[in-house]
Amino acid sequence: MKFLDQAKVYVRSGDGGAGAVSFLREKFVEFGGPNGGNGGRGGDVVVECVDGLNTLIDYRYQQHFKAKTGIHGMGKLRTGADGADVVLRVPVGTQVFEDDNETLIVDMTEVGQRVVLLSGGNGGFGNAHFKTSSNQAPRRANPGQQGTEKWVWLRLKLIADAGLVGLPNAGKSTFLAAVSAAKPKIADYPFTTLHPNLGVVSIGERDFVLADIPGLIEGASEGAGIGDRFLGHVERCGVLIHLIDGTQEDVEGAYATIRGELAAYDEILAEKPELVVLNKIDAIPAEELADKIARLEAESGAEVLTVSGVSHQGIDKVLYAVLAVLDAERAEAEQARSRQNQPNWTP
Repeated sequence: MKFLDQAKVYVRSGDGGAGAVSFLREKFVEFGGPNGGNGGRGGDVVVECVDGLNTLIDYRYQQHFKAKTGIHGMGKLRTGADGADVVLRVPVGTQVFEDDNETLIVDMTEVGQRVVLLSGGNGGFGNAHFKTSSNQAPRRANPGQQGTEKWVWLRLKLIADAGLVGLPNAGKSTFLAAVSAAKPKIADYPFTTLHPNLGVVSIGERDFVLADIPGLIEGASEGAGIGDRFLGHVERCGVLIHLIDGTQEDVEGAYATIRGELAAYDEILAEKPELVVLNKIDAIPAEELADKIARLEAESGAEVLTVSGVSHQGIDKVLYAVLAVLDAERAEAEQARSRQNQPNWTP
């Protein structure tokens, strides 16, 4: 299935049905009267978060969604049926934006979440509604209320616990394939990964979701390479695994490049917990490896973990470090929620 994480669609709610103008005429009813029914309500435009989807590819082939019009009212006080809703089914993590692609309408984060994007128009009143003591034979009815329309953007941000970032050819896809059952494309040229990949990582009795996004290069925030359009997929991650190719000479420059692009995209992303990992250590002599670790620690100010996606050396240590960060964040979030729930109490 092709991956698509952004789509622009046109939505329109249904018009309300018109009210009816009708009068009762029966042989044995001495005094007839108005009996026109009301029109039915127009259908709504609903966004629903469903399980089993991980792409917006369906919205590449259909961009227009219109709810049904309500049925008109009829004689004998019969109210028209409501128009059918139109439902946009989206994967978990989808955000809905206004036409400007900046104003957030709703963030769909849970399976089963339903949001009415546009409400259908109300049905018009039939002439029976207007009957009064001074006007016992009204000859007017209301038309149905018009539906509303707009263009909206659907933007998918994958929900993962950890995200892989780094320059092209840093070994991100190899690492993902080594720690999960995912089968990303792996080759010896840059930009092998053209769209994000997800994998479920199992370590000990625990598991977490790991996201791999295409490599960044200097100037990605200004559109160089694939740009930074896929960085949104790691915004929700609890920790970033920053992979650096240990076979290159300037490991400090590689680290600084990615950090600069993260900060240019969003300060919140740059402040996320990060694990600095030197990859491809199986191809580096011991003395050179020690020198690069020391230089990288001086540049990053953090402990540098070492790993080889090919030989699986050091993988478990990295995965347990990810779990430690995730557990610490969850504990901090639980404490924050408990403090909010506790009433202000004084002895």
